[in-house]
Amino acid sequence: MDQIPIPTIDFSVFQDGHNHVQECGRNELINNGAVDPWFELDSEDLDSLYTVFDLKYQDNTADKQVQSLEDQQQSISDHWTQSDDSSNMDLPLQFIQIKTTPEASDGIQPQEPRLDNFHGEKTNSISLASLELLNNCGRLFKKPSEENLSNVLLSNEARVSNISKLSTEEILRVAGERYIQYSTQRVDGLSMFIHPYASSLSGLSIEETKDMELVHLLLAAAEEVDQQQFHLASQSIAHCLWKASATGNPIQRLCFYFGEALQERIDREIGRSPCFERKLRFLSTLALGNTPESLTCHTEIPFSQVMQFAGNQAIVEYVKGATKIHLVDFNIRSGIQWTGLMQALSERRNCPIELLKITAIGHQEKQKIEETGKRLQSFANSLNLPFSFDMIFMSDMKDLKAESVNLKADETVAVYCYTVLRTMICRQDYLDNTMRVIRGLRPSVVVVCEVEANLNSPSFLNRFVEALFFYSVLFDCFEDCMDRDNLVRKRIEVFHIGEGIRNMVAAEGAERFTRNVKLDVWRAYFARFGMVEMELSESSRYQANLILKQFSHGSSCIVQKDGKALLVGWKGTPIESVSIWKFL
Repeated sequence: MDQIPIPTIDFSVFQDGHNHVQECGRNELINNGAVDPWFELDSEDLDSLYTVFDLKYQDNTADKQVQSLEDQQQSISDHWTQSDDSSNMDLPLQFIQIKTTPEASDGIQPQEPRLDNFHGEKTNSISLASLELLNNCGRLFKKPSEENLSNVLLSNEARVSNISKLSTEEILRVAGERYIQYSTQRVDGLSMFIHPYASSLSGLSIEETKDMELVHLLLAAAEEVDQQQFHLASQSIAHCLWKASATGNPIQRLCFYFGEALQERIDREIGRSPCFERKLRFLSTLALGNTPESLTCHTEIPFSQVMQFAGNQAIVEYVKGATKIHLVDFNIRSGIQWTGLMQALSERRNCPIELLKITAIGHQEKQKIEETGKRLQSFANSLNLPFSFDMIFMSDMKDLKAESVNLKADETVAVYCYTVLRTMICRQDYLDNTMRVIRGLRPSVVVVCEVEANLNSPSFLNRFVEALFFYSVLFDCFEDCMDRDNLVRKRIEVFHIGEGIRNMVAAEGAERFTRNVKLDVWRAYFARFGMVEMELSESSRYQANLILKQFSHGSSCIVQKDGKALLVGWKGTPIESVSIWKFL
């Protein structure tokens, strides 16, 4: 069976900007282009920006009396012990909800998947469900649900001998357990204070204990925001942000961005404008667009390459024997994902390729898509591969039609959707139309790569807990794979991860466009359109594991089968999924 070779490529050529590609040997590309001035952001400038972020809370709260942790905990609401009857909640129709509570273990609800009525979305908390999320979030792949969190905590002797260090996700799990114990202990109807870092945590380092305290503050603030106790919440957030830092360890960074997002949610609720720094960050995000951050993630973080090579291997297998191949990419970005596939096709001898055509579909940054086409054309020329590139640029994706794609009767079509469908979750009509267009193309295979996270709950508190665990894994990964003072890492965390957290926590309704659902939800949705999931071959899994060996921290990244699909996770927590589909 054909295997996709690992390309030896100068990845810098795929940076956005006015790049032109020349042939330099078989697999080398060079970059002769000018770079957008935004890409030349001075490290001192960004450090100054971070200084503003970090110090503003110290400047603003230096003269304020900050409530101590013990005093803060006395404000915890009785709702943690109230019974939960989620069946009576007036929830908007959303994607099929895969519930995480024990009562909902039967799985998928039978109603039709939809995303309507966002403007009327409510954020009533489901107290016991939130407790259950705190207790269950972050479980490792295939780990028994009855496993007690105390197994995460090593004894003093073991920690001394192994010099082990808890991951960011493990710290959250232990802090969540402590918070549950604190929140559910009652004496005569009153909360009884229990220090959240009792003797069971005696084996933790000083830094880990401080991280626990920081997470505890953040959870208290989130509960107070959910109960609309904004004055108490603002005090908790101020205390949290005093200890957090956008340039500290992963827990400090995580709590910094979530703390800021909680404060913005309060500002929105009471009608106060966001502070200057948050406005600056949002405007900078709009101005940056697609930047070299995506290239850095491709070369330094294993997830994207693992998913792309597994998906591309599936395409090679499903177009085997075809001489004219048409790839339709709904999120082409730099185009670097196609280099391995192009090399594999150029080396095919038993059935030479007559034409490889790539059609990019997009609705923004038209010039960058055109530049991507030029880079891919030059790369194809270096391989002597017959190639053509087409672009379909739509001002509104709702107007996209299958007829817009220039298909020929003798072409074998493959569709590639990399983390693009999730961007339409908040716009049901756009998503439905995209699926009808894909079906109209009559593809031989559809490759879908998506974020494996349940960040679409109508309950604010549930969504907050899920997001906290998911993003903790990303910060943990960045800590291992990139230096703390890495300029690109800072930009990714500020302009991408930080903005995703801000939107998910602070916004509601149609304004909340940062949404993700898990693979089981996509499976139920795709079934509406007559799609059948196909098995990813062992060759695809082999490709994924082969890529992991190219990364210094690849051993922390795990590839796990989920039915017919593959999940890619970090230290056991799923991050992305890749699945392949055909239409009946």
